[in-house]
Amino acid sequence: MTDLQMGLIAIGSAIVVGVISYNKWQEYKAKKSVERAFSTTPEDVLMEPGTVAGMDAEARHEPSLDGESDSSEFHQQGEHGDTPQNEAIPAAPVVQLAASRDLPVDVLVDCIIPLALEAPVYGDKLILPLQGLRHVGNKPVHFIGQREDGQWEAVARGGLYVALQAGVQLANRSSALNELEYSEFIMRLRQIADEINAEPDVPDMTEVMTAARSLHQFVAEYDAKLSVNVQSNGAPWAINTLLAALERQGFDLRPDGRLVMPDGDGGVLFSLSTNVTLAADTTSRLTLLLDVPCVAPERDGFGAMTACAKALASRLSGTVVDDGNQPLSEESLKEIARQVDAFYEDMLVAEIPAGSVRALRLFS
Repeated sequence: MTDLQMGLIAIGSAIVVGVISYNKWQEYKAKKSVERAFSTTPEDVLMEPGTVAGMDAEARHEPSLDGESDSSEFHQQGEHGDTPQNEAIPAAPVVQLAASRDLPVDVLVDCIIPLALEAPVYGDKLILPLQGLRHVGNKPVHFIGQREDGQWEAVARGGLYVALQAGVQLANRSSALNELEYSEFIMRLRQIADEINAEPDVPDMTEVMTAARSLHQFVAEYDAKLSVNVQSNGAPWAINTLLAALERQGFDLRPDGRLVMPDGDGGVLFSLSTNVTLAADTTSRLTLLLDVPCVAPERDGFGAMTACAKALASRLSGTVVDDGNQPLSEESLKEIARQVDAFYEDMLVAEIPAGSVRALRLFS
């Protein structure tokens, strides 16, 4: 065997040993992260949603009067038709965080992962790396930084931060954070941590998944929409004439084709559907829809919606009816309004008030 062959064998062996050593070091770092995650188990109950008697969690609920049944009630049930129970929702393990609903990372909504920095870092050096992780699946990701005075804020240019926290939203209307999304989040977060010289303290996936599913169950149980209809008393309405009347009533036609009633602060009180395609020339029925958990109680979305329906019925020669085409009485509407108030009270007890930033994040 020549000296050249011997040398190549020696170099190859050194490379193999180096790769194995590097992999072992990475395994050691991962093991230490897991050990830190299991070393303490913070007790943090997300919320206790109140019991909402007989509420229906379909995409929407139309008040109706069907014979002897008390169908004017506002119902909501869970995904399997179960009435919500007064059960606590387990939270993902998190570190202590100043209680502020104004922060983009929220202990009740997100799985929060601390990032220990080797040294204080200016926000200018963090913005670009952090922008590379904004979503996993359809779950948003946010970062906050701790200043030297101990206060937390959204990471911004000019700020000097001694620690960071990353938060991935645990659930939304469509689904809970799942194992694949969480794994992707951790993988990409570790890449960012290496880039900014930080060490993430990763919680156990099983605990995070439990918290995510529980929070999504809450969202499913409180996902309620209410509608009322205005039915023409005679000939169908011409769409062009109708749109002009709706604009005079205060509706905005959005670029996506939706008709919405603004709340005056950039939000939406309720929406309206003509129940026909964009190519149609006429319609005989309008449907007004209130997204209940997304409208604050003080805005009285249900009252505003029913008042608008009555005004449209008067202006367009129509009748306010349920989905079965039965006229809705004042007593029926008052009963539904009372149940909406109880629904709002339960959301408040759960620390996710209707119309709040938390509610808008979860019910998006």
